[in-house]
Amino acid sequence: MVQSAVQLLRNALEGVLGLALPAGIVLAALLLALLLIGLLDRARFQAGLGWAASHLSGLGRWALAALALGAGLLALDVARRAVDVRLGTQQNARYANAADPDGGQTVQSAPRVTLLQDTTYTRSLSLPPEVFARINVQGGLEPLLPYFGSPDSAGVRDFRENFVRRGNTLVYTREVTLQTEQPVNVDTTAITTDLKFVDPAGGRGSYYNAVFNADYTFTNPLKTAATLRFDFPLPVGSGTLSNFRLTVDGQEFRAGDLTDGSQWQGEVAAGKTVKVNVTYRNQGARSWSYALGGRREAIKAFDLSVNADRPAKFGRYTLFPTSQVRGVLGGQQTLKWQLQNVITAQDVQVIFTGGNLRETLGKVGHAAPVAVLLAALLALAWAATRRLRLLPLPLAAALIGLSLGLVLGGVLTAYLPIWLAEILGVVAGVALGTLALGRPFALPLTLAGVVPLAFLSGGNAGLLLTLLAALTLVLLLRPGLERGGWRPRRLAP
Repeated sequence: MVQSAVQLLRNALEGVLGLALPAGIVLAALLLALLLIGLLDRARFQAGLGWAASHLSGLGRWALAALALGAGLLALDVARRAVDVRLGTQQNARYANAADPDGGQTVQSAPRVTLLQDTTYTRSLSLPPEVFARINVQGGLEPLLPYFGSPDSAGVRDFRENFVRRGNTLVYTREVTLQTEQPVNVDTTAITTDLKFVDPAGGRGSYYNAVFNADYTFTNPLKTAATLRFDFPLPVGSGTLSNFRLTVDGQEFRAGDLTDGSQWQGEVAAGKTVKVNVTYRNQGARSWSYALGGRREAIKAFDLSVNADRPAKFGRYTLFPTSQVRGVLGGQQTLKWQLQNVITAQDVQVIFTGGNLRETLGKVGHAAPVAVLLAALLALAWAATRRLRLLPLPLAAALIGLSLGLVLGGVLTAYLPIWLAEILGVVAGVALGTLALGRPFALPLTLAGVVPLAFLSGGNAGLLLTLLAALTLVLLLRPGLERGGWRPRRLAP
């Protein structure tokens, strides 16, 4: 990051030096204009020079404050670009010195329940006598069997074929017993998913630790005992699963082959209801989805609850939650999908937009120069409304201190979680600014310094900035209201 910052600072200084020639031309034009004014009106020219000489010291100090403001803005721009380069390098690097999230956009598909039945199909083929006489030259019919082909082995439970002679007619008979699968609707679905987000140190991508717990029930629709199969597909994009358990009617099962997911198959009595529980833990990022199925299916009772501690959005044309319980300013929230007797092929897709740390740090970096400029304006307004003395040199030191604190916040994101790093940077900047200007200016410096922190609140930055602007306006108008200077005066009769 240091090398990137040095390179960016060098590029910025080259850009500033590139303005030297146009600035020199403008300055030469101003000097030429002053000389012309001196030749035309020498008295006023000498008076102007005398005024400038008497105020030159004060003007130089305020120019130094403006120069300090420009230096602070330049340092913040370099720090923002350096942080963005560091994050981009981390994302594109082949190797890492810290663990990356084990999972991405997790998609959990709904289970599939099928009724297994054996069905026998019989086929016969009669051969005329002349054909029988022609092929019965060697006295055996078994060599003919391979020429009739064999059925696909998938789902074949039994296969028989033979030749039977009936008078002068030869009859070929084939019996194939197949295992057929008939879909069975799930009676009830109750799912709870807890998503806890983690912001790792170093500005690496945010991820969530998920706990999935689902209860399913299905019933044998026949009046006789039958074999039913329950297929639970493993989630896609979930990385490594831990604590995976499949429990059927209170008995835990472990599958040896999980290529097509976890599968249970058993004999179910007529009209009996089977209860299945599935639970696991995994890591994911950016989104979580539950696919109800690729076909339009009748859903008797579907209850899904997603608990997350980040603001969420929903994929277009997906099922919107039936109820939402949100915390204050986007804290803990509970999203529910409760469906009864519906037929749908839509899915559930929850997207978390606050998971892109690079975008969030970019917003914070763009807001930092605005905060320093706002600190300068608020300090001037604070001194004017409260009749405080504001000197240019302490103001320059305060602006430099606030800029250094905000730069420190960006640097600390490489070692600490983003929230802690930015808060420490703001605290350091406000402390340095207060040390330079004094305690009476601590509040305006704080109001300006917390502006970048508003972009760490997810989707509530606009609301927080509006409230902050209203609070600042009230604090600026308060001295005038207390002195009665803003009240309308009554005219004398």
